Amino acid sequence: MKKRYSAIRGIQAGCEFYTIMVKLGDLEKMISDIDIILSAEERAQRQINRKRIPAIKKYILENRYSYVFSALACSIDSKFEFIPDTENRDIGMLEIDCKSKLLINDGQHRKTAIAEAIKEVPDLADESISVVVFKDKGLKHRQQMFTDLNKHAVKTSNSIAELYDSKDVISELTRMLLKKNEFINKYTDREKDSLSKFSRNLFAFNTFYKANSRMIGGFECTQERVEIVIKYWDTVVKNIPLWRQMDVGELPKIRLREEYLVCQAVVIEAFGQVGAYFILNSFEIEEKLVQLRQIDWRRTARSWKGRCVKNNNKMTKSNQAIILTSNVIKKVLGIPLNDEEKKIEKRKR
Repeated sequence: MKKRYSAIRGIQAGCEFYTIMVKLGDLEKMISDIDIILSAEERAQRQINRKRIPAIKKYILENRYSYVFSALACSIDSKFEFIPDTENRDIGMLEIDCKSKLLINDGQHRKTAIAEAIKEVPDLADESISVVVFKDKGLKHRQQMFTDLNKHAVKTSNSIAELYDSKDVISELTRMLLKKNEFINKYTDREKDSLSKFSRNLFAFNTFYKANSRMIGGFECTQERVEIVIKYWDTVVKNIPLWRQMDVGELPKIRLREEYLVCQAVVIEAFGQVGAYFILNSFEIEEKLVQLRQIDWRRTARSWKGRCVKNNNKMTKSNQAIILTSNVIKKVLGIPLNDEEKKIEKRKR
């Protein structure tokens, strides 16, 4: 018995391939799982990383009516037939034996997560995904296909992914911050996560995203709290004279980067850590933050040694470094440490 799929035929590297639409509920029956018993040399796919599945499944379930997936890529090692349309020879039906299994070249984590999501939302089984089907030419060819499909893939930077994410409230908050704060907007790179010392920008979008995540923490991102966040960063900017000096040309940007800490990601995230206090105490923002002017932001200042600056004068940006840095800022501002901050401070001693 054969199953028929509407298909479009194309040519790559002189060989035919086909794009078909497959019901999500049919993927498990149609596509073979990777045999984890086989050695790496005997298969043409990496072992599935089960830790990735819950995140993809969650994405599907939380975006039930807006999720989107690119095509899966598979090879077929059994007989199949393409029956072209009489008018357009590249459109037609692809006939595949019902007992045939496709061998997946790209998309095994998507396929597995879809199957897990269907268990919770059975209606998903009736929706579709495109599958690109290649004629199988043996293990060596499949291994090369896997390499070619993945070798040149470039992971999107966190900054641009967050900039474009309309479903993430912290992304929306960070976009709002850039619209409202002229200085932060002027010197924030929207595409890169790390900047060279010669970059025209000082900050990465992702850095403010992480800082705002620390500031909002477990709180609901209400309009009132959004306004607090905006006011907080406005007041921080007003109380970092080094930023103003750089902006008006009194301090070269490269000197600001090399000699001071105020544009380092660890410090921006530390500001986010400090900012969490003001979500509950917003009336103190201006009164407390004026004390930022008293801080010695030089990289060589003793305050930062063993916190965000290691003994060899290299920067460090672990969670511990961020909290130890925020502890210094809090001390100057006269803000109490929370339990986690006290614990990390005690360990440092």
